[in-house]
Amino acid sequence: MGAPADGGMMAVIMQFLPIVAIFILFYFLLIRPQQKRAKEHAAAIGAVKRGDTVVLSSGMIGKVTRVEEAEVNVEIAPSVNVRVVKTMIAEVRNRTAIAANDSKA
Repeated sequence: MGAPADGGMMAVIMQFLPIVAIFILFYFLLIRPQQKRAKEHAAAIGAVKRGDTVVLSSGMIGKVTRVEEAEVNVEIAPSVNVRVVKTMIAEVRNRTAIAANDSKA
């Protein structure tokens, strides 16, 4: 009488196997790459220093003039500095990139 029970258990496993495979695929295609990007972004924001060119989440490009614990001062135009929360920095560009408002070449 053990044989029908084993067949029934195997049928249940075969029904759940596609669902488990979808979750595994979902993890490797969506969740894992997003976590990697978030980790890289956090490292880039943590390494911001004076003189770096940054792109803010609003799309403005400026040069970092001062770095504090949770905020940075960004020069978005000559003699125009704004305080920005570090998490609002979308991208950190290298120092050699010239911002659109930077007249020095």
